Amino acid sequence: MNARRPPRIAPSILAADFAHLGAQVREVVDAGARVIHVDVMDGNFVPPFSMGPQVCSALRALDLDIELDVHLMVERPERHVADFASAGASNITIHAEATPHVDYALQQIRELGCTAGLAVCPATPLDIYREVVVDLALCMTVNPGWGGQAFIPTSLHKIARMRALLRDGPELEVDGGIDATTAGPAAEVGATLFVAGSAIFGADDPAAAYTEIAAAAGCSQP
Repeated sequence: MNARRPPRIAPSILAADFAHLGAQVREVVDAGARVIHVDVMDGNFVPPFSMGPQVCSALRALDLDIELDVHLMVERPERHVADFASAGASNITIHAEATPHVDYALQQIRELGCTAGLAVCPATPLDIYREVVVDLALCMTVNPGWGGQAFIPTSLHKIARMRALLRDGPELEVDGGIDATTAGPAAEVGATLFVAGSAIFGADDPAAAYTEIAAAAGCSQP
């Protein structure tokens, strides 16, 4: 059994100003961020469209010491993981609801040299985690597809149940409505990786917002 990782914040570029993406990412990295979250949406699994592997390649071209945490909110993700691995993803997370081939897709991700994550939507039961091996488990704390939503309060109970099920093995990521008021309670029930988008990149000072959320989650600065 692996020791539980210390808490970390993963700023989500879905909320960034893409005209100044490089500068904004550098700003949060200078503030201490070592994980950048990349939300990919296909207009099918969730209604909105977002970015593709070219954005990962552009982030890698910044030559920063960061992990790229790619969250595929797409149908049949096994058809796309190779492109994101080639573009520089560190971790690729797929949705349990998006493919009948969950185990195959997770194995494929590992064979491509990335860690493999599995996400569940708010209403999805947790039994899937008894059937597969994951490096990261992602609990959606809002309904996937739209930034800026409020944290679903009952998510704290689900995070606690996920932590009890996972024990100290996989990293437990939370995504949706994470800010300085919700990061602490989520950490208390077992979350270790916190995705924050609009709370960071929607703030007047993204670096200060990152630092405030990191402190709330109990992160130690690098």
